[in-house]
Amino acid sequence: QTASSAIKGAIQLGIGYTVGNLTSKPDRDVLMQDFYVVESVFLPSEGSNLTPAHHYPDFRFKTYAPLAFRYFRELFGIKPDDYLYSICSEPLIELSNPGASGSLFFVTSDDEFIIKTVQHKEAEFLQKLLPGYYMNLNQNPRTLLPKFYGLYCVQSGGINIRIVVMNNVLPRALKMHFTYDLKGSTYKRRASRKEREKPNPTFKDLDFLQDMHEGLYFDSETHSALMKTLQRDCRVLESFKIMDYSLLLGIHILNSNMKEKEGENSQSASDAKRMGGQKVLYSTAMESIQGPGKSGDSVSTETANTMGGIPAKSHKGEKLLLFMGIIDILQSYRLMKKLEHSWKALVYDGDTVSVHRPSFYADRFLKFMSTRVFKKVQALKSSPSKKRCNSITALKAASQEIVCAVSQEWKDEKHGILAEGQSYASLDEEVLGSRHRPDLVPSTTSLFEAASLATTISSSSLNADEPYQRDQPMLYSSRKGLPSSSTFTLEDSAIYLTSEQSTLEMENDNASVLDVYL
Repeated sequence: QTASSAIKGAIQLGIGYTVGNLTSKPDRDVLMQDFYVVESVFLPSEGSNLTPAHHYPDFRFKTYAPLAFRYFRELFGIKPDDYLYSICSEPLIELSNPGASGSLFFVTSDDEFIIKTVQHKEAEFLQKLLPGYYMNLNQNPRTLLPKFYGLYCVQSGGINIRIVVMNNVLPRALKMHFTYDLKGSTYKRRASRKEREKPNPTFKDLDFLQDMHEGLYFDSETHSALMKTLQRDCRVLESFKIMDYSLLLGIHILNSNMKEKEGENSQSASDAKRMGGQKVLYSTAMESIQGPGKSGDSVSTETANTMGGIPAKSHKGEKLLLFMGIIDILQSYRLMKKLEHSWKALVYDGDTVSVHRPSFYADRFLKFMSTRVFKKVQALKSSPSKKRCNSITALKAASQEIVCAVSQEWKDEKHGILAEGQSYASLDEEVLGSRHRPDLVPSTTSLFEAASLATTISSSSLNADEPYQRDQPMLYSSRKGLPSSSTFTLEDSAIYLTSEQSTLEMENDNASVLDVYL
């Protein structure tokens, strides 16, 4: 209910005072008790010997875990003066509410930070989360989880307004043609009519499946980096018993027509915003998944300033820049959420409801992202792996022995075969079942049983009379009666086998080679 201008002013004054005050404290390691410290200062409108005068109502400003958050800011390369300059130099810009939480959102004028109001339970939960969050960030600063830079509370007129300062996922300097809030759930996950009427609506899972039914395509390196980051982040959230989080996905289309229309204003805006260089480390989507210096070569040539977006392609072949981050992680699976899920599960299908136990929620979220949203571009030509090469070489070596045995038996049984008009498949069963090579029977019988199910050569083409004279040059060599080529088409296994021999090598049985085409 408090006027947003008063909130914005109080936030800037409070953060300005507390960060300035913190610079006088010496640097030291973060201790366990630092996570539970709350500092409080009263800022009357007429000012005091410690605080400046202001034209807002009197308020008290609380700072939670100041030393711990100072460490987080240092970890992301945010200097105190840059942090103060971003938040306090120009008025904060209020955003239209993208979620159903009723929170207020402000963005700093340089596009670096988002300031969000949070509920009492969420602020309390973040405080409890801090030691584990600290440990996780120490191990891996590259994450799509929200980066928290400060937790504060403004108390004015008996009202507590708790705010958290986070990284900004979607830069305003680039127009987002589509924005999605994805949970991996399908129950009522469609943007409302009211949301659709907004100038920049935030769509949901069912809208994504309808608009981008083929998903978004990445090169294999980017795709594996993205999926690894998501898996790691989901396991962290699961360990904290967190669920109901979303992936906020902004899609900017790199289209030539769009670029002509927007080129001037977006470029000038981005130049103005990033004039002093990027202040925050690991803050862009690309850095969050694979660190600085590895920008996507395929798209970066197209545009001078990708603003840290991840290059991708749509099913229509459009070049895209994606901006993403996991949001709404301050949801703990406690009593109210358990009751909410139990009630929804009674009325609807429990597996599609967004509120779910954390482990199931993480698995469903990851499955949706890997199968429906993010896909890998399949290379047209993939070079065979060493393993495959080795296995084919081994097959060739083994097959030479088989063909030698087959050709030897063939010599002896040629006339009987021609008289009876047997099919190739039954013939091969006889050959492989011979007493000379009993060791070949177990590994190859099933293969030739499959062959007998496939197309067999009709007996009329193998009869010993006139048709035999006509087909002789094609099927048999004139000298020794060996098969120059035999083909088995295996419908079940989809393997194509041919054994080839040239007429010049007929005298030497060891020259037989069985080529296997997979």
